[in-house]
Amino acid sequence: MLSRIDLTSQTLDDYSAVLPRGRFDVSHALDVVRPLCDAVRDEGEAALLRFSEEFDHVIPADLRVPASALKAALARLDPGVRTAIEISIERRRTVCEQIETEPTYRSVELAPGAVVGNALIPVQRVGLYVPGGLAPLASSVVMNVVPAQVAGVDTLAVATPPQAEFNGLPHPVTLATCALLGVEEVYAVGGAQAIAMFAHGVPGLCKRVDLVTGPGNIYVVAAKRWLRGVVGIDAEAGPTEIAVIADETADPGFVAADLISQAEHDPMAGSVLITDSRTLADQVCDEIEAQVTRLDTEERLRIALSGAQSGIVLVRDMNQGVDVANAYAAEHLEIQTADAAALAQRIH
Repeated sequence: MLSRIDLTSQTLDDYSAVLPRGRFDVSHALDVVRPLCDAVRDEGEAALLRFSEEFDHVIPADLRVPASALKAALARLDPGVRTAIEISIERRRTVCEQIETEPTYRSVELAPGAVVGNALIPVQRVGLYVPGGLAPLASSVVMNVVPAQVAGVDTLAVATPPQAEFNGLPHPVTLATCALLGVEEVYAVGGAQAIAMFAHGVPGLCKRVDLVTGPGNIYVVAAKRWLRGVVGIDAEAGPTEIAVIADETADPGFVAADLISQAEHDPMAGSVLITDSRTLADQVCDEIEAQVTRLDTEERLRIALSGAQSGIVLVRDMNQGVDVANAYAAEHLEIQTADAAALAQRIH
């Protein structure tokens, strides 16, 4: 399923050109999202409902998810899943509070009475986008909401696609995660139209926000680019990707599961294994095949894992592996080696 690139006999100044990469043309998607965003600005709810029917194949009874639906989703959440999400929330909050926060005010006196200060002030209102067209991403809720809460943002709103399977409501796991985090303002709106709703606001439905954050497909990225300046954005993130540096000490089952974890997000997602062990490479391929066949997302996974953006990169040793990882510059990087902490110090 995963293609292989053998670099064991090569030494390059820059490995980026020979690594797995997919095509991601945001400029082409701009032509699609411009009229869509303008329609949301000009027509409000009518445009949102029209695009829900066109893209999500369902018209939500309520574009703003009722509080009763949030409560019901939490009540029905599988206890094991709830525990896992609660642990994720606790751990994400700890990381935010312990290593990602900075002093709210710092200053230096350059001369008597001449003080230069730097104040960190949270924005008042943030719109958080959570993808959901292909799979429920509770992790995206946690990763969006917890940092905003720790930062002290006044009000948070979440938008996530409606699902025909759930009568126009977003996926119940997404709703339950919002409920666990105390988020009450949730919209059954997906895609580029959700970004436009946050950017322009919709009278009687959703107030405009100061900043939009969260991942999404190419059209979400294009909408962020188009509306940048109207609203603040976090970044133009492309399809998700993961690189795993692993040696013969790694557990092939864990490596396979981690590669799958990103591939299931999107057919364009990239999963790359960098290893100096051909034996591990073979074992990981076997594990991927075994695990994929047990998953509901098998079709999407096979597309992502067999695409040009995914593969196994064979290297001579971990020194070359570090060079390859630095050239690839993955969104998510894992190091599963005997000396993981030491290798991590060499990643830039």
